[in-house]
Amino acid sequence: MGLAFFDDRRLACDLHAAASQNAGPEQVGAGISRVLAPIVAHDALSLVGTDPATGPGLGSFSFWHQYDPALVMELVMHRHLGGDPRRSAVPTLLRTPAVVAGAGTDGSPVPDPRVRKILTAYGASSELRLLLQDRRGVWGALGLLRCAGAAPFGQDDVRRAARLVPALLAALRRYATAGPLCPEVPPLPAGVITVGPDHRIKAVSPQAQLWLDQWSAHAIPSWVPGAFLVSLSLVARTQARRQGGAIPLVCAPPAASGRWTTCQGQVLDADAAGDVALVVQGATWDLVLPSLCAWYGITPRERDVVTQLRTGASVKQIARRLDLSAYTVNDHLKAVFRKTGADGRDELGAALTR
Repeated sequence: MGLAFFDDRRLACDLHAAASQNAGPEQVGAGISRVLAPIVAHDALSLVGTDPATGPGLGSFSFWHQYDPALVMELVMHRHLGGDPRRSAVPTLLRTPAVVAGAGTDGSPVPDPRVRKILTAYGASSELRLLLQDRRGVWGALGLLRCAGAAPFGQDDVRRAARLVPALLAALRRYATAGPLCPEVPPLPAGVITVGPDHRIKAVSPQAQLWLDQWSAHAIPSWVPGAFLVSLSLVARTQARRQGGAIPLVCAPPAASGRWTTCQGQVLDADAAGDVALVVQGATWDLVLPSLCAWYGITPRERDVVTQLRTGASVKQIARRLDLSAYTVNDHLKAVFRKTGADGRDELGAALTR
């Protein structure tokens, strides 16, 4: 597939087909890699979908091919603990769609020598990182790795990768919204996972283990939940040390785990140096609504109407409260039902509350 004849729509369809295949996580990741390899050659791939309502930094779902789990954990630890926070990958990528980590491009200086050492230790020459964002927010990130002996990524690779953004955005949004709106798995009680000051998982409650078992049934590599939970705990520590820092929240769509799911991290001591508690639970209305609206493209006015459904208000009552006509309220509801695939207000309410 040459760059001169790049077809965004076809590429998005091919990516979605690869991500949605009924296969194990290794086969799914390999399928996505095969679609992108003719455009940007690589030896390993990560594709992460992030919650657009909570911002960049933590993934809601992901796909992996040939990434060493130990390398991923090293990079996670370095990002939060090992480097200059002003050189964090996300702020850098917010200024430019793609960067190369571990090697200078076309003879330029290496931006972070420590990353180069980490990559070299795991047999890699460089990593290309691409942030997937548009005017509405950040939707994910693509990581491509080249093994030692292969030419490091250069500026031509960066330009080719940047061209992938529209297709990758479309594929992630389609994947996140293609599954059933209502839960397809039984409800589970909230669970708690504790991460110690050594950044290792210290304890998993029986209820949290049920969530981990459920994730393993949705084509998630066995090592990914551990890396995600440690990353969330590190973000929780960072946020707790900032004045007015928010408690980090990740909201995952049903495609990732069978139902809308949230995971929050909270430190258990004043200086954020001890344990961190991670709470995993089915998403409640207030927590899931921003994410659902973002993924499904629900407008602010449509969201106002959906919010009123929680109170059990009739169309006429919603119209009075929002100073709209009943016809306009009905039009907004029809648009929401069309975008989400909900049969009516009852099914939409069930998706947000169960």
